[in-house]
Amino acid sequence: MADWQLTYAGYTPAEEGRRETLCALGNGYIVSRAAQPDAAADDVHYPGTYLAGGYNRLTSEVSGRAIENEDLVNLPNWLPLAVAIGDDAWLTPDSAAELLDYTQTLDLHAGVLRRDMRLQDGAGRILRWQEERFVSMDDPHLAALRVTLTAENFAGRLRLRAAIDGGVINWGVKRYRALDGRHMEVLTCQRDPDGVQALRSRMRTARREIALAARTVVTAGGTAVPGVAEVTATEVADIFEIDAAEGVPITAEKIAAYYNSQDFAIAEPLLAATDAIRRGTGFDALRAAHARAWAQLWDQADIRLTTRNGNGAQQALRLHIFHLLQTASEHSKDIDAGIPPRGWTGEAYRGHILWDELYILPYLTLRMPGITRHLLWYRYRRLDAARRAAAAAGHRGAMFPWQSGSDGREETQQIHLNPKSGRWIADNSWRQRHVGAAIAYNVWQYFEATADRAFLRDAGAELFLEIARFWASLAERRPDGRYGITGVMGPDEFHTAYPGADPDTEGGLDNNAYSNFMAAWILTRAIDVLDWLPGDARARLCVRIGLDEAELAHWQEIGRKLVIPFHDGVISQFEGYGDLKEFDWPGYRAKYGDIQRLDRVLEAEGDDPNNYKVSKQADALMIFYLFSRAEIARVFERLGYDFRSELIPDTIRYYEARTSHGSTLSFLAHAWVLARSDRQRSWELALTALESDIADIQDGTTPEGIHLGAMAGTVDLIQRCYTGIEMRPEALALNPRLPEEVTRLEMSLVHHHHVLDITVTQEELTVASRPAVADPMTILYRGWARPLPAGQSFTIRLIPEPGGA
Repeated sequence: MADWQLTYAGYTPAEEGRRETLCALGNGYIVSRAAQPDAAADDVHYPGTYLAGGYNRLTSEVSGRAIENEDLVNLPNWLPLAVAIGDDAWLTPDSAAELLDYTQTLDLHAGVLRRDMRLQDGAGRILRWQEERFVSMDDPHLAALRVTLTAENFAGRLRLRAAIDGGVINWGVKRYRALDGRHMEVLTCQRDPDGVQALRSRMRTARREIALAARTVVTAGGTAVPGVAEVTATEVADIFEIDAAEGVPITAEKIAAYYNSQDFAIAEPLLAATDAIRRGTGFDALRAAHARAWAQLWDQADIRLTTRNGNGAQQALRLHIFHLLQTASEHSKDIDAGIPPRGWTGEAYRGHILWDELYILPYLTLRMPGITRHLLWYRYRRLDAARRAAAAAGHRGAMFPWQSGSDGREETQQIHLNPKSGRWIADNSWRQRHVGAAIAYNVWQYFEATADRAFLRDAGAELFLEIARFWASLAERRPDGRYGITGVMGPDEFHTAYPGADPDTEGGLDNNAYSNFMAAWILTRAIDVLDWLPGDARARLCVRIGLDEAELAHWQEIGRKLVIPFHDGVISQFEGYGDLKEFDWPGYRAKYGDIQRLDRVLEAEGDDPNNYKVSKQADALMIFYLFSRAEIARVFERLGYDFRSELIPDTIRYYEARTSHGSTLSFLAHAWVLARSDRQRSWELALTALESDIADIQDGTTPEGIHLGAMAGTVDLIQRCYTGIEMRPEALALNPRLPEEVTRLEMSLVHHHHVLDITVTQEELTVASRPAVADPMTILYRGWARPLPAGQSFTIRLIPEPGGA
């Protein structure tokens, strides 16, 4: 069971923030951090519960500037539950004279968090606290907490306080504390005679109402204990006084319900929340339904990995899948929200949606394609906002924002704090126009996996074509006859401008290789998108968006003549990269140790990473991450560039030596691109990526939220990269090449209405299609094609690759 559990033995205040994030519980509607029930927000603990897509906008005065910030809102807290012996202070791990035992376990299979601790006060009295909680995957509005208290060596009076608290603010990211974090205003607090506590609050600007209701039932010796209500302007509490007998358990069961004014099929959120509590079936019945829902999810979602040395990869893989499943689930489909890079587990990036769906959606597409479809609709609903943004910038098509929130406008912060220097500096990451390329790529990949022509007709094609139109609008013809794209940034956020340029007036870079490659791919793929539409749908779409044959021909021309820069026999990250200064990597590592966030180090010294050949993360290498060698060769051929066999390995080696891995996505991308040429190095980097949040390797940022892009990407690394899966509209291609340390991989996935069970070893590949009403599909393996009817299977011997890498 160790592979299904994340266990912490002992209480370490400095690690609480990380544990609260990693053990957070959710269901795609709400996510609740794993703070102790008795904890208040301070430098150790941070209770937080978040609604998917629950944003509010405020204006703050920061460094002499008015800054508008739209944030994911910390909701009223459902958790508060504390105990005291007699009239003493509340007894907690922080206040106890001695903490005799402490164990915290996240059960990944059941979606349940357990905490077991023994607290001793100054008088030597020992109280055992056994806790169990979950956020229901069966009913997305419900959360439940059960605490069993046992007086081990004394008898006497206990006080128990159970509350719901509306006096919360956004305070979870130190860098943001200069921003106004008071997003909620409490409207009403009440406690009804039947013990139901209720709190109605409202987002200050968005005016979205949030209702929280709860009831706590306390029993001692089989007898219910009444509570005494305490109601303030922002909190509703019940105080229970219990005569504890030595060794006799006392149980407190708390059920909570969240509703909001944008929920479907309710009259009013507070009424919906209180009704949900009153019709509740009790903790055990709720937990059983919750466990059944998780069991069904794991049947679709699990990836079973056998390694030679039992290095914890399986546990980390399941933790990553667990967080994916509770960030975006079937319950997400009724919510107009995207999927944020930090999940809904904290306030980093203020809960915004970036490009990380590029790493997240492939796993969902191959398991739960309906969820991917829903997340792509989030983008489509903001297509008009992207059109307006492009027009305002003097372009055509759709220019999607680098950071998106509620309505699709650009939410990237204007300035950000460097914690190493204490200075607020301009944030130009909005120049990362490649976010639109990621959306287009995701649309096509979803179609390849599902053949969902209805989505392509209703939303996908229009999204893709308007993004293509934007890239064509950015491209300018050069004197040499090629087209170039200027003033943008690639994924490497260390480079925002050329050396000496004013980033505010002369920001951006010319001909970022990744952006240009993606633009070329999108512009030429646009014809395929149109060809998959029925003739009448194609004609209507072209009329609606004003697309004619002349414009399509122009796109094809740009797609054949875009610049890809090179230097020293490798792909240049951008034009001029090869002219930058080399960086003293050994010297800075000796001086600072951890230099992953080299941008902050250099800015604190008065220097600038724009001066050097340094990369925060994979940038040019993203071409090799997203596309097969054959596809890259085709694009290069269309662009008129020679594709040497050494280009990929030479480019990988070049940037491997110049990358600080300042993003959790970087280890993942490097592991992927090395998978065929250096399996040992690829697996080492994969293990680092798998540990990125568990070990909190990214400058202590895990307490601010999980790194969901990296989590999902590591799962996709296992499921697609090491199996060689390529999704195509007409077939599914596989070409497995497991790392030497991995002896067996088992998983299920969905492709073209088939549910496939796939088993890979070092020697064999087995593919079985479960019984279904579906046309036979085609499986490709290294030039060999085989039809696979539903309900049948086959096994083949794998062909060793040349060189044995």
